[in-house]
Formats: sequence, C-alpha cells, structure tokens
Amino acid sequence: VQLQASGGGLVQAGGFLRLSCAASERISSTYFVGWFRQAPGKEREFVGAVTNVRTYYADSVKGRFTISRDNAGNTVYLQMNALKPEDTAVYYCGAGRPILSEIRNPAGYRNWGQGTLVTVSS
Repeated sequence: VQLQASGGGLVQAGGFLRLSCAASERISSTYFVGWFRQAPGKEREFVGAVTNVRTYYADSVKGRFTISRDNAGNTVYLQMNALKPEDTAVYYCGAGRPILSEIRNPAGYRNWGQGTLVTVSS
C-alpha cells in the first residue's frame, strides 16, 4: 500500500491544521496507521496511531490532536488543534503491524508516505 500525507502548512501558535494520509488501497483493519514527526536534527517521534478499534497518542499531543479514519478505510486524518511552535516538524504517516508495545517505534511500520511540513509560528 502506498501512502500520501498532505495538509501541512504555516500556522500561528494556537491555530489548527488537519493532515490527511491517503492510501492507495483500503488499509487492512489489522494494521496500525501511525503518525510520526521529525524536526530538524531530531529523531522521528511518535505522535499517535489508530487501529479499527482504538487510538493512541503521545503525551505531548494528548488532548490537542485527534486521529480518525474514514469509513472506506482509505484515509486517516490527524486533526491538530492548539498548535505550539514545538509542533513544528515534517509529519509522516506509516502503516504496519507492530506489536502493541512497539507502536511508538517507527521501525514497526512497513509503509511510509512522504512527509508534509507543519510550521507553527510564535
């Protein structure tokens, strides 16, 4: 499955953006779809993940970001509210079947889309 992330842009602190991760085919319900981000000079960081029954979030975004998926199973969204300058990064979506204890590890995701840049100005 091929993934394509989109929706990034420049926003002021406190603002919002919605990112989309579009898949070339329906993503199996057994797969995790994860959102990660990578700021310059830093490692890729877990943001959140979704299965067909549950969502998971990093503590740094909990309460501000929401992951959802459309009924067709082809697109996963990342709604980002109350954005902060430290949210600035390239955001990536990935799909895979990591074990539950490893969902925060990007190595567990087999398929990746190209990233989309989110810049939050102060």
